[in-house]
Amino acid sequence: MSEHSTLAKDLFEKGYNCSQSVVLAFCDDIGLDSETALKISSSFGGGMGRLCEVCGAVSGMLIVLGMLDGYSDPLDTTAKTEHYKLIQSMAMKFKDENKSFICRELLGLSDDRESNIPEERNEGYYIKRPCAQLVEYAAMLLDEHIQNKKLEVN
Repeated sequence: MSEHSTLAKDLFEKGYNCSQSVVLAFCDDIGLDSETALKISSSFGGGMGRLCEVCGAVSGMLIVLGMLDGYSDPLDTTAKTEHYKLIQSMAMKFKDENKSFICRELLGLSDDRESNIPEERNEGYYIKRPCAQLVEYAAMLLDEHIQNKKLEVN
């Protein structure tokens, strides 16, 4: 594993949601202060506010990618196309390894929506949920992407 992936997993185990854990771990690379990073990513825990849709670790990964490689000119279709290609590639890498990027599928839950009340983080929570490992994996993918970019530049 990498320094960022270990940090992301540790942050999750301290109580941050999946998305916050990934984004906060990369504050040094994306130039965000901790408070801003935590607020930007706060809505994506539990697969978007416990709707169990897109995994929060994936959403956090995409937030970081947007900060690193995103576009800002709405008329630059080339930049937009390249960014979407990157986003799809990274999401598919996550899915290939984990069989899905949908929270409820990763957790083996039914299609029924979860409660909006976060579960208590106790020993049983960490045993039945693979979230810490998913956060760690998303951060590892980001580190690989960052390293590959550095190699391309040199």
